[in-house]
Amino acid sequence: MANFVRVAAVTDIPAGQGKAVEVAGTQMAIFNCDGAFYAIDNVCRHKGGPLGEGEVSGTTVTCPWHGWTYDLTTGESHDDPECHVACYPVRVDGDDVLVGI
Repeated sequence: MANFVRVAAVTDIPAGQGKAVEVAGTQMAIFNCDGAFYAIDNVCRHKGGPLGEGEVSGTTVTCPWHGWTYDLTTGESHDDPECHVACYPVRVDGDDVLVGI
């Protein structure tokens, strides 16, 4: 069972945006996709780019460094289906965004 930790307020992450956070020593990126929140590793598997700074379209984030894309629901790269970033459970409690570790 995951232990949930507050990482942001809902208002800290506007729809269509991401935010990089560190939780228990892990670099994560939290995304708001029209009110649904997702959390994945913040480091692109291609060249280490900061996914939290990437452009969001639907439930896809594009790495700002070299354009690799990832599905926020599964962590799978659209560019290399064998390449994944870790996904973390997210829940919203009032105005708090919590991530499971």
